Amino acid sequence: METQNTKSRRSFMGAMMLGATASTLSLFTNTMYAKLPSFDEEKMEEADEWFKKIKGTHRIVYDGSKPHAGFPVIWNWAFYLSNNETGSTDDDITAMTVLRHDAIPFALNSALWKKYKLGEVFNITDNSTKKPALRNLYYEPQDGDFPMPVIQGIKDLQGRGALFCVCNLAISVYSGVLAQKMGVEASEVYKEWIAAVQPGIQIVPSGVWALGRAQENGCGYIFAGE
Repeated sequence: METQNTKSRRSFMGAMMLGATASTLSLFTNTMYAKLPSFDEEKMEEADEWFKKIKGTHRIVYDGSKPHAGFPVIWNWAFYLSNNETGSTDDDITAMTVLRHDAIPFALNSALWKKYKLGEVFNITDNSTKKPALRNLYYEPQDGDFPMPVIQGIKDLQGRGALFCVCNLAISVYSGVLAQKMGVEASEVYKEWIAAVQPGIQIVPSGVWALGRAQENGCGYIFAGE
């Protein structure tokens, strides 16, 4: 039986999705809003549970709303580096990066980057080719992807305990925009994007929701710009 709390949460998420997309993406009609994939209670509980992985004395969350030349990942690595240098071990540190808005490609595999030309869509340049990137530069970076070779990518940082999550709302919106432009079914493109989320990256109802939950769990907030 659906509880009042369940109804309230669903109503809130629905209203937020409508308001956010209506103000930023005029490509959507009211009919298309209704087709945006929902974030059900099971997924919500899974996302809530994921935040229990936050640990240690030193806790930070980075707001990755734009690619910013990889800084949503670079600052995550820098937090571990500087805390290590001042005497803290990785098990006493949690750095979380919330990938939302224009930074969601960081969470997606290279096959999807190539198929949907995500480098062009999100204005991300591959330093080795000087052209829009056709691969994920930040999950398992190659030489030259970051300003210094010592900087670790998402996969290596996850091995140290770093947490990365991605905004379901942004995935819904951007996959829907591209589906509309390509003349294909939005729900199928959405499913393809969800399936392309890299291992260990948690899908959350929205990036702003995740930023709030992280702070409720003791993380300081930093905007992950340059």
